[in-house]
Amino acid sequence: MVYSMTGFGRSEYSDENRRIIIEIKSVNHRYCDVSIKLPRIISRFEPELRKRIKLYAERGKIDIFVTYNNLKSSGYMVKYDKEVLQQYMDHFKTIEKDFGLEEEYKPTVVARFPDVLTVEEDYFVEDEEYEIIEKVFDEAGKQFMESRMNEGARLSADIVDKMAELESLTCQVDELAPKMIEEFRTKLTEKVEKLLEATDIDDSRIVQEVTIYSDKVAVDEELVRLHSHIAAVREMLAENEEGADSDKAQEKNSSIGRRLDFIVQEMNREANTTLSKSDTLAVTDIGIDMKTCIEKVREQVQNIE
Repeated sequence: MVYSMTGFGRSEYSDENRRIIIEIKSVNHRYCDVSIKLPRIISRFEPELRKRIKLYAERGKIDIFVTYNNLKSSGYMVKYDKEVLQQYMDHFKTIEKDFGLEEEYKPTVVARFPDVLTVEEDYFVEDEEYEIIEKVFDEAGKQFMESRMNEGARLSADIVDKMAELESLTCQVDELAPKMIEEFRTKLTEKVEKLLEATDIDDSRIVQEVTIYSDKVAVDEELVRLHSHIAAVREMLAENEEGADSDKAQEKNSSIGRRLDFIVQEMNREANTTLSKSDTLAVTDIGIDMKTCIEKVREQVQNIE
C-alpha cells in the first residue's frame, strides 16, 4: 500500500482518574523528523513514544501532542518560601532606614513578590500508567496510518493517470520521429535542386546529410527509457497495492517514495534531452507537455513515504 506523508490521527480516553488526549499529524519531509509535546509529569515516557511512532511512519515531519489530566486531584500545590521572604524583609528594612520610608507589609502584598509563593506539581504518574497511554497512542496511530493510506491511494491513482498521459505523449513523439527525418530529406532535396537548378543530384550526398541529421535528432533511446520508466512506476504501484500485507511488500513500501523520486528525475532527464533534440514545432510542443506532466508527478511523489 502507498502511504502519503500527510496524515492526522486523534484518540481520547477518560475515566474517574485521568483524561488522555493524543493527536498525531504529519506533513512531507525528506527524513523522519519527530516532535513530541507532552506534560512534564509524563515526560519520561517520551523515548518510548518516539520509538513507537516508527510503527506508523518512517518518513515525514511528525508532530505528536499529548494531553494528560489527573482527575483525582488538581495535581498542584502552593509552596511558601520563608527564607526568600526574609531576604525581602531585610532589604526593605535597610531601605526604610536609608531613606526614612515607612510601609505596612500585609500578607497579600508580600505574597506577590517573586518566588515567595510558587505553584508546583504534586502528582506522580506511576510507570504502569504508560500502558494506558500506549493504548491511546496506538488508537491515534491507527487513525493516523489510515488517513495516510487513504491519501496515498488518491496519490497513487493520480500518478497512474499521469503515467497514461505521459505514455500517450511519448507515443506521439514515437510517431513523429520518423516523419522528422523524411521531412528533412524532402526539404534538403528540394533546396539542393533549387540551388543547382537541376534534378540530377548526387543521392549519396543527400543520404550522408540525412544520416548526420538523423544522428543529431534521434530520440529513440530517450523514448525507450521513458517507456521503461513508465512501466517501472506502474509496476511499483501495482506491487504495493496487490501485496500490501506481505512482508516483502512492506519492505518495498518503506522506500517507494525515494525510488519513485529517483525515477521521476530520470524521466525529466529524458524529456529534457528529447526537447533539446527537437527540430520541429510539433515535437517541441509535445516535449513541453511531457515536462509539465512529469513535474506534476514529481509534486505528487514528494508526498509519498
